[in-house]
Amino acid sequence: MKLKDNIGKFIQLEISGKKFIRGILIDVGSDLWVVFNGYDYLYIPAIHCQNWRYLKQDEIKEFDEITLNDEPTPIYNNNEEISLRKTLTAAKGIFTEIYVTSNQAVHGYIISIMNNYFVFYSPIYKTMFISLNHLKWLIPYTNNQRPYGLSNANLPVNPSNITFARSFEVQIEKLTGELIVFNIGENENVIGKVKGIKDNFVELIGAKEDPVFINLQHIKTIHLT
Repeated sequence: MKLKDNIGKFIQLEISGKKFIRGILIDVGSDLWVVFNGYDYLYIPAIHCQNWRYLKQDEIKEFDEITLNDEPTPIYNNNEEISLRKTLTAAKGIFTEIYVTSNQAVHGYIISIMNNYFVFYSPIYKTMFISLNHLKWLIPYTNNQRPYGLSNANLPVNPSNITFARSFEVQIEKLTGELIVFNIGENENVIGKVKGIKDNFVELIGAKEDPVFINLQHIKTIHLT
């Protein structure tokens, strides 16, 4: 049986980080799943789908009010095969919720998609660089919602004067000498001044000038202080 044969079925997905998502499988692409949980459409990179199963009959009862129709999902690709990159491109400028790390979602909108990361504007964290490898899911806003009920003045169209490098690694190098926060500040070792990159480790200078070396592969998000 092909995965696409399960479209319309009720499933449970386990996502990296021991997160569980239940709902109706809406679509499957080469590297992306779409699940409707009764409230939101979740666009989930396949690389983070640890396992999945069908919901049992008693588990389906909580979805009794859900009915599928022919309305397209919020990010629609005109019947093309869905993919992560196509979806991110289509989502540019749309208010979205993304989940990456630290048990907290980030709200805002995508500014630009680069080779292995994308640029995201958050009213809380301002301009952020998000590794594509670590994006767990994306949820487009619906019904003209706005992050935190903010006005256009608080959500600028071009919020940053920074020029963006093509790759995540080069973008980090460009931040040498800057005070930055990795991974939404999940611990004190990911906050400091970038000194440089060597052998796939970023050297950060902490508050008391102690160096910390962080593996590039474990950097999920970056924002400036």
